[in-house]
Parts: sequence; structure tokens; C-alpha cells
Amino acid sequence: MMPARTIVIAILSAALALAGQAVSHAQQEVRIVVTGSSTIAPLMMDIAQRYEASHPGVQVDVQTGGSSRGLSDVRRKLADIGMVSRALGREEGDVAATRIAWDGVALIVHAQNPLERLSDDQVRAIYTGEVTRWEALGPWDGPITVVSKAEGRSTLGIFVHYLGLDIRDIRAHTIIGDNEQAVKVVAGNPRAVGYISIGAAEYHASAMTPIRAIALGSVAPTSANVANGSYPVRRELNLVTYPDPAAPVEEFLRFASGEQVHDLISEHYFSPASN
Repeated sequence: MMPARTIVIAILSAALALAGQAVSHAQQEVRIVVTGSSTIAPLMMDIAQRYEASHPGVQVDVQTGGSSRGLSDVRRKLADIGMVSRALGREEGDVAATRIAWDGVALIVHAQNPLERLSDDQVRAIYTGEVTRWEALGPWDGPITVVSKAEGRSTLGIFVHYLGLDIRDIRAHTIIGDNEQAVKVVAGNPRAVGYISIGAAEYHASAMTPIRAIALGSVAPTSANVANGSYPVRRELNLVTYPDPAAPVEEFLRFASGEQVHDLISEHYFSPASN
């Protein structure tokens, strides 16, 4: 018969081994929370899926809500990474940005609308309420339904900055949040006009959604023109963290900004940050 002392030691050894396995398992389970820009989110979901496939035990949770949410969540420690589809301002030096891609902002109209381009002055006139009917601009008629984005959306900030307007100058009939909402409104209304990410516009055009991107100014709104720098409304797509993030977050940032995801960036009609 095994001595009682030996039995106790065996039980303790087994318990310690099980506890060690539990601790080891807990250490392997890593959750990285990413929130923010609806422009970046679809790309980030694909990057996260690829990363998780090669990093067992790591979960990357991607949530949308706009660039302002991404910044706010990082600052409030509700997220590890914020997706911000613009450059950071001087007052945002408390966080660090990792640029992953370039994008542009495109005007979109319904596929039935024959207009190919609008000048900057014409766009200003539409969005300030000076021009309210399509026949004043070319071969299309009817009242213009102006679609704009909600405050806090970086696409709105880029758009009004390019036009030299203030957010308070905008006279919109419909205020939307993310790119998908803008596409839905314009696709359902032949008299509507809106603005979204060029990447989103090209994706939906390829999917036969009844919208078209038209030139804002003189340069065609294409991902190729974003890549070569000729398109005037170009913006950074950034991942934002506090400086010196935790090791798992830093490792994911290196992956998300590396060449191993350039194919995903191109598939989403963006231009890799190296361009």
C-alpha cells in the first residue's frame, strides 16, 4: 500500500500540474479589441482573420463606429487599437499612428445619373444649398437629395476641408453614419448625391450596386489615382494606439502594416502605405 505521505504528494503534484496547464492556457488566450472607422473596418476584419489563422489563441475583435470612436476608445482604454481614416492633428500627440494604407473620398450618384464630373464650385453649391436641382448642373433633372455624414466621421472632415467649408455650412437632407448607409441611400434614390471612401465606391461598383463615383474636380476617383498621388482628396488610413503598446498589440500592428497584407489592401481598393 502506498504511504499516505506519498499519496498526498502525488495529489499535490497533479493539482499543480493542472493549475500550470490552466495558467499556460490563460496566457495563450489574447483578445485584441479594434474599434473605429467604417472605412477601415472591412479591411481590418480580413487582416484579423488572416492573423488569427497563424496565431492560435489570439482573437482580434473588430468593431466599427467612426474614427472619433476609435480615438476615444483608445484614450478611455476601451480598445487596444483605434481605426482612424485621417491624419492625426497636433492636439492628438498623446497617441501614435501606424499608417497602413491610402484612400480617397469620392462623390457618388445613382447609376442612372449621366453626370461624369462636378467642379469644386458646383459641389460647394450643392452642399450649401445654393443649387437644389440637377438641371442647373447638366443633363439630369429633378430636386437634388443631399446626403452627408454625421459629425465625428473623418470622411466628413476631409470632405469639408477640401471644399474650404465649415461643417455648419452643410445643408443636407439625409445624415448618415457609415459608407454602407450612404451607398444604400444613393442606390435607392436616382436624385441623390453623397460621398464615401473611394475603396467602398469601387467595391460596390464591382458588385453591380447601382451607384457611380464621379470626379470631384478634374481627376477621376480611382484607387490608381490615389496610389499615384494625383487624386486631390487623399487621406491616410491609420491604426492608433498609445505609445509602447503591449507586446501582442505591437506584434499585430507589425503584421497589419507589413507586406503580407498588401494583397488584402489592394483587394479593398486601397493603396498600401508604402506607395
